[in-house]
Amino acid sequence: MILSSLKLFRDWYDENQELVWSFASFPSAYMGLVDDNGSLELYDGSIRIKDENGNTIVDRHDPTDYLSLIAEHVEDWSYLKFPYYRALGWPQGSYRVGPLGRLNVVDSVGTPLAQEEFERFKALSDGMLQGSMLYHYARLIEDLYAAERIAELLHDPEILSTDILSNSDQITGEGVGVIEAPRGTLIHHYKTDETGKLTKVNLIVATGHNNWAMGKAVEVVARQYIRRGKLTEGLLNRVEAAIRCYDPCLSCATHALGEMPLKVQLISSRGEFLGELSRSF
Repeated sequence: MILSSLKLFRDWYDENQELVWSFASFPSAYMGLVDDNGSLELYDGSIRIKDENGNTIVDRHDPTDYLSLIAEHVEDWSYLKFPYYRALGWPQGSYRVGPLGRLNVVDSVGTPLAQEEFERFKALSDGMLQGSMLYHYARLIEDLYAAERIAELLHDPEILSTDILSNSDQITGEGVGVIEAPRGTLIHHYKTDETGKLTKVNLIVATGHNNWAMGKAVEVVARQYIRRGKLTEGLLNRVEAAIRCYDPCLSCATHALGEMPLKVQLISSRGEFLGELSRSF
């Protein structure tokens, strides 16, 4: 089924190349975990960041030291913070994570069929792949990688090991975990007191990492489809399509089936209300 889905996307891409490269497309940096060989790693890698031109600006960074790498910007109009690469500052240090982020930063994928598809994917451009629609292609390649890894693990004798529980009577007081969730890099940081009670928790989830990118995607779509101060037919669908490329938590948290509840308001540079489109509100 994954191979059929990949063929379906490739065929669709061949017929819609202009749309793929223009729709919600913008330059940015990308972040993801890699293993010691620079290959795709979901659980136990180090952090790599590449800039919009494909230059590696961070490599082999210890994930537990994420605070020296990432800062968060706050806007009064958003409940979410905006993570960014600390060394470049805000907003120059904004980046994207997730399937497209991972495949833009890795050197290889690590399983035969997925690697073949990855090479086809990278051949689409001499530089970084920036179109938001390409998140769907990257997601399918990772699905193929996961299926191949499942087959490998099922033949690993370690899956029948009886060593399945690690006991500890120690309270470390602090722990950081960083993995690649399907949506992107997931950071959990916990501190406890001497009894094990949580005293501080910091989470930076994929939707947070991509907060700037989702806003930028909507901006690009708005510039393409709003004409002379008028909201055009189909704008809601295109805004939803841009947001769903990033698979944000808010779409599944609402258990939306079919159409996403959506409201678009058009405000002039002088703060004047010019119009509104909405559905499912």
